[in-house]
Amino acid sequence: MSIKGGYPANQDSRFFIYSDHTARRRCLKEHVDLLLAARKVYRCDPAFRTAQAVAVKDGRIVGVGSRAELEIRYSAQRFLDLSSQYVYPGFIDPHCHFLSYGYVLQRADLFNTSSWDEVLERLAAYKAKSPAFWILGRGWNQNDWAAQEFPDRTRLDELFPGNPVLLTRIDGHAAIANAQALRLAGITADTKVEGGAVAVDQGSPTGLLLDNAIDLVRAVIPAPSREEMTDALLRAQQNCFAAGLTSVSNAGTELDEAILMHRLQAEGRMKMRIYVMLATGARETAFALGKPPDSCPLPGGIFQNESLSIRSFKMFADGALGSRGAFLLEPYADDPDNRGLLTCPEKDLERQCSIATECGYQMNVHAIGDAAARMVLDSYARFLKPGNDLRWRVEHAQLIHPDDLPKFGRYGIIPSIQTTHATSDMKWAPARLGKQRMRYAHIYRELLAQNGWLANGSDFPIEKIEPLRGFRSAVFRTNDEGEPKGGFQPENALTPEEALKAMTIWAAKANFEDHLKGSIEVGKLADFTVLPADLMEVSEERLRAIKPSMTIVGGEIVF
Repeated sequence: MSIKGGYPANQDSRFFIYSDHTARRRCLKEHVDLLLAARKVYRCDPAFRTAQAVAVKDGRIVGVGSRAELEIRYSAQRFLDLSSQYVYPGFIDPHCHFLSYGYVLQRADLFNTSSWDEVLERLAAYKAKSPAFWILGRGWNQNDWAAQEFPDRTRLDELFPGNPVLLTRIDGHAAIANAQALRLAGITADTKVEGGAVAVDQGSPTGLLLDNAIDLVRAVIPAPSREEMTDALLRAQQNCFAAGLTSVSNAGTELDEAILMHRLQAEGRMKMRIYVMLATGARETAFALGKPPDSCPLPGGIFQNESLSIRSFKMFADGALGSRGAFLLEPYADDPDNRGLLTCPEKDLERQCSIATECGYQMNVHAIGDAAARMVLDSYARFLKPGNDLRWRVEHAQLIHPDDLPKFGRYGIIPSIQTTHATSDMKWAPARLGKQRMRYAHIYRELLAQNGWLANGSDFPIEKIEPLRGFRSAVFRTNDEGEPKGGFQPENALTPEEALKAMTIWAAKANFEDHLKGSIEVGKLADFTVLPADLMEVSEERLRAIKPSMTIVGGEIVF
């Protein structure tokens, strides 16, 4: 590929000269900022057409077509020759934890550990370099260990007696705290938490905390400074651009966090486009109702510009399957006395649904277990009319009882899925659910059929940030090692076209941003992801190896 200032050397920078049998005439060309030409451009428009070139002016797409056609129509300040590459609408992650991922980059990295001993080794190495009083880490997953058992705080107490420690599981729904952290949080063997659990053994907390119980410790951890939050956002942005992402949806955002995102975008330091799902605290709800704090630079209510959208609430109905916190209709197959945790009472969910209806906000509720999904769907149904376009979403929708499936289509409820969860969990999920219920897990084709579209994200940092992993899991149903041969539950695979739409135009639609992005059409934002391969034809083996060649936001190369 090559980039040239001005127009290609063999063309006049202002005029195209042609002859018509009788006279030579000059035709003034339209000036644009960028002319991009590629082997193939996937528009992701309603007809799913392709092109060869795109013209960009003032951050927007002004022309799409053949290279010859656009070279005739436009003179460009910059010409970007991507003749060996493939261009797609900028990839969108419609469900992730962008800021949390940035914090992961600042703290102890416990991902891909093979044992509790390895977790402790990484912590010791982290502590040797960090002066922080609190020792925080994330990413451990006992399902990847030989014993597959939850650890306790014994070794943490021995190794770090003077520091409070909180180590969050990969899914964010379980954590291990040492004695110092438990003491600061006031947690004892008698502590009870609605929607959470404190594990106890021989009359003493083991350190294992589930779901809402973790919040007791989080409440006493000093809040990150503005500088720490800024660093987290900018580091997350850099890695996401490298993965080909141009837009993300930050699931569960405090109002102060949204304000900082807005300020960094206004300063030009943050170019990542962000769809904010507000947490449901008092300040966040007041903002949605058009009553922002006095110092808030945003007007309140529904807010949207080219870079930031605020028009939805995020809630949790249950925990996660990996920590046995997902709320099930029937007990866990490998824990017959446990149905999981309902982390949000139905009355609280319906109260928030009522507020969302009043202020025009979208509801985005985490529901992994079939009992949680049923509660959310039934609560939504009390507020939604058939044929609505409010796009209320069920986040994850991992386990849906057949009786509940038609509710998605009847009430226009959107499944917001993460296909990598299927291939990450496939080795241990059958033990949790049993063979019968596995038939209702990750049923993407049936979910797609309900409304004719769905959104596919990653839920990073629970999964890796790369959207191509989600594409692979959707189409080939395999993990990073190419397993299993033939794919996991291949009857639930999406086609390449569906998988691409689910992370471009359908993802944008799930965020009420399909008029701005998600396809390469005239008038939309000039956000592109460039790859060295054709996703409509790429093999599973080749897909595991490819990386984005370039990421463009608003016509600017950001990676």
